[in-house]
Amino acid sequence: MSNVIEQKKQLVNDIADKFKNSASTVVVDYRGLTVSQVTELRKQLREAGVEFKVYKNTLTRRAAETAEISGLDEFLTGPNAVAFSTEDVIAPAKILNSFAKENEALEIKAGVLEGNLVSAEEVKALAELPSREGLLSMLLSVLQAPMRNFALATKAVADQKEEQGA
Repeated sequence: MSNVIEQKKQLVNDIADKFKNSASTVVVDYRGLTVSQVTELRKQLREAGVEFKVYKNTLTRRAAETAEISGLDEFLTGPNAVAFSTEDVIAPAKILNSFAKENEALEIKAGVLEGNLVSAEEVKALAELPSREGLLSMLLSVLQAPMRNFALATKAVADQKEEQGA
């Protein structure tokens, strides 16, 4: 019996490490999805480098306590799956949100971003953000706009002086 307890303690520590090391974590209720739907979801998440696991709620609660994440307990009821992403903060939210739009049976319950609990609405708002490349291109266009406008203004002044001189 002590062997089983040791295995559970090790699993709790593993889950707690995943909570601590992940950039973002999303908890979902997958009740009502077919096996093929879950397989497709796992495939999409795996391709994005997101780990998608089903754990017992009691083990996940203990791991959240160990990782010092408060408030997650109320979302850990019923059949849950947890998506951990160590690299991309937005990837699990984007994939799960788009999958939930196509399959109403999937429900986003909550998320953890860099150790802080966020609501399902905040996870969905995060999913609506553009990708990193999209954000960088927006920033670049904002930074280029004043220079471009200045160049156009100086060219207009030069053209005007050229017309007056002619």
